[in-house]
Amino acid sequence: MPAENTITKTVWQYSKPLPEETMEFLKGIAVDYSKVKNYIYKRYGGIKSLNRLTPAFDIMSEVRHSGLRTQLELPSAYFGPAVIDAVADIKGMWGMLKNKIGTLITANENLSDADRIYLRTVMRLNKIYAAVLNNQEYEMPRNAKGLEIDVKRLNHLLCRLTRKHLTKLEIGSTDYFCVESNGYTYKDSAIYIVSRTPKQRIELPLKDSNICKRQIRICIRKDYAALALPVEAKIKKHQDYGNTVYIHIGYQDMFTLSNGNVYGQSLGGMTSVETQRLTDKNRERARIRAAYQQSLENGNNKKADSLKNHNLGTLKYDKQKEKERAKTEAFINTEINKMLAAEKPNRIVITKPITINKAKLPKKSSNRKIVRSFNGYIRDRLLYKCRIHSIELIEINSKGTGSICSQCGAEGKRLQDGFHCTECGYKSKASLNGAKNIEIKYNKKK
Repeated sequence: MPAENTITKTVWQYSKPLPEETMEFLKGIAVDYSKVKNYIYKRYGGIKSLNRLTPAFDIMSEVRHSGLRTQLELPSAYFGPAVIDAVADIKGMWGMLKNKIGTLITANENLSDADRIYLRTVMRLNKIYAAVLNNQEYEMPRNAKGLEIDVKRLNHLLCRLTRKHLTKLEIGSTDYFCVESNGYTYKDSAIYIVSRTPKQRIELPLKDSNICKRQIRICIRKDYAALALPVEAKIKKHQDYGNTVYIHIGYQDMFTLSNGNVYGQSLGGMTSVETQRLTDKNRERARIRAAYQQSLENGNNKKADSLKNHNLGTLKYDKQKEKERAKTEAFINTEINKMLAAEKPNRIVITKPITINKAKLPKKSSNRKIVRSFNGYIRDRLLYKCRIHSIELIEINSKGTGSICSQCGAEGKRLQDGFHCTECGYKSKASLNGAKNIEIKYNKKK
């Protein structure tokens, strides 16, 4: 099937409960997998390697010759994906750094338009960016030739910003690893993955009969493994999808459309109930943790052990969190599907997420709700479903869509009970006013 007619999605497959020796093998591979990634981070995550990240196979060849794979006795089916995974992380880190510096360049009032053109051009060209950071000679980019700029000053600025915001990557967990397609086979409702012993494989009995022919990720759980399988899904084209839909994405009502239709009205209630449950639970756990520390200080080890074993475990706590999150994610997907089926859009217009200069909210409860927000998940799922249904998704700047009256264009007020315009008297839900402003702003730019 042609690549342009498909999109890759992840399907989860689960093993049956595994024996202890199999779990120990999986954990050992995951630990060595993380050691390879950490080695790549330390050796290639700095400014000297910025221009050496492509292609990743050159780095893989260098690391192979270093003897690391032999030292760890890690099969190549795991070693190769670890190197590629780490290089991808480094590239992502540099991408986020460039976005951060780009934002700072835009906000810097001491820079001229010519200064900004030069800095952005340099960051776009890794070879020149690396030369600047390493104080090496380079040819002036074509876009920057003839600009009236102080190159030395701008290069110093770029170096300072890079040093300040460049992060060091480190492995946060060792509970997963990837395996190449030649590192596993299927037989009798089980997957057999390569072991450290040549010509021997480890059996993982599966709960279903799905098979995969690409690189897969194996995540280690308590007594079983979860396999992330990349699957190609066919892109659908709907002849009857011809509407343009303007959507305000909110915390209480998930989608408010400019035509007044609302989808996902229960989202705010679901997240608020779970947030309050976690708040109460964490408060109680903090009280028990204080009692545990007090028991240790008083030398009452028996009581401390009892509190730790029966009250401070995370298994039940994490399982309940995962269950509630899965319930909310299922609700979000259902509401997106419902909206697409009812509105039949060929184009959806939303605003870009607001992430810059966002002030911290005064109440802890409000901050907690923002942290637990599903806004990012909603946007990811909307993007995926737009791609799978051949729908164009457009993001516009959100400036003015929340504070301006959609009826007269004057500045209004967002109060607790909704949006109020003091100029024309218009009142509505803030989300509806925002959705209408999205429609107005998009059509003005067409």
